[in-house]
Amino acid sequence: MNTPESPELRTETLSAGIVKRTTTLADGRELFYFDDPDTTLGPDRAVDSRTLDARGETATMRLDVLTGDWITVAANRQNRVMMPSADADPLAPQTPTNPSEVPSLYDVAVFENRSPAFGPALAEAIGSAPEASNPPRGLDDLAALGLGRTRTSVGRCEVVCFSPEHTGSFGTQSVTRARTVIEAWADRTAALSKLPGIEQIFPFENRGEAIGVTLPHPHGQIYAYPYVTPRTTRLLESIDRTAPELFQHILESEQASERVVFRGEHWTAFVPFAARWPLEVHLMPHRHVPDFAETTDAERDELAPLYLRLLRGVDALYDTPTPYIAAWHQAPVHVGRDSVRLHLQLTSPRRAADKLKFLAGSEAAMWAWAAEITPEQGAARIREAIANAAQPVDIARPADDAAPQNAASTASTRTATDSAPVRADKAMS
Repeated sequence: MNTPESPELRTETLSAGIVKRTTTLADGRELFYFDDPDTTLGPDRAVDSRTLDARGETATMRLDVLTGDWITVAANRQNRVMMPSADADPLAPQTPTNPSEVPSLYDVAVFENRSPAFGPALAEAIGSAPEASNPPRGLDDLAALGLGRTRTSVGRCEVVCFSPEHTGSFGTQSVTRARTVIEAWADRTAALSKLPGIEQIFPFENRGEAIGVTLPHPHGQIYAYPYVTPRTTRLLESIDRTAPELFQHILESEQASERVVFRGEHWTAFVPFAARWPLEVHLMPHRHVPDFAETTDAERDELAPLYLRLLRGVDALYDTPTPYIAAWHQAPVHVGRDSVRLHLQLTSPRRAADKLKFLAGSEAAMWAWAAEITPEQGAARIREAIANAAQPVDIARPADDAAPQNAASTASTRTATDSAPVRADKAMS
């Protein structure tokens, strides 16, 4: 438990009755517990008593003068854990035989990545983060072209554990748990946006070995970049060439099309007009909102069941779980706040039950895409899969495949009917 000699446990009540508890790991990295509103966990948390090496040096970025992209060279990521067994899960609660990254039982846990691509150094020293020796000096500095340009890869990478269980994904969580994760995304987006030198925040989930996942534990990540990412830079250019209200125009056009997957009171899911991937769905709020931190409680409340409905529909397409990248695009911290809208881009390379789309010559080298499935066909398939997966999903697992039988694992296995009913979530036909 936390004691006067142990890291302070700071407590804050967030929206929807979710409680945030902040502490530090043995090497000084921050750890945040987000407790479900109906949690069975007590207020205390175990202390990380491991003896850890000092944190490594922050990686370096190199400029690709041909494209203007900054490439992070992070050799510390080469030896990451690869698909460990359940008894060596580094994201599970610590046990006497598993000195994992999270010392206590939890509902949702967020902590600084031990092998980050960005950070721990920042543009200025703050908390336990040191000041970088050669940080980016603003967006103008990053935009300047030149041979041999380098900067320190300042920023932060965080791991978001959706559950203490060893297997699963966001889609296997309860509505209550999904709402807690969404609150964590909003809280961390607001906090990371305030760090010196941070230009964009990116929450995402990689799901499945076909995507390159190295841990089966249900989790996602949050990257805090020291630059505006290349994709968002091109997006800003498109907005400059069209209209500040481009996202609203897109939403209205998609809502009038046969590519709508479903529509709620605050969110619409659709397959985009020019979808690249065999499976690609966007989920967008109806009003302009730049990031999760700016969403309302009502928007977060509806998003939890709608997002689960989408993910479970995607998994119902085939007999085995669908690999995907769930990318939550947010407006940059300092530019484009009035024009770039928060939205999900869910993509999968799976083009058939036993086939994957690989990016080869034309697409990988020249960024010239060719799609094998029309967006209209893709939307129809997903609507049908969602309809087939419409029954509540019991995600409780057998005892030999679950986390230790305790209050935390019990709380994490509630079904999708444990919260308020989904509002206005009819599948479009």
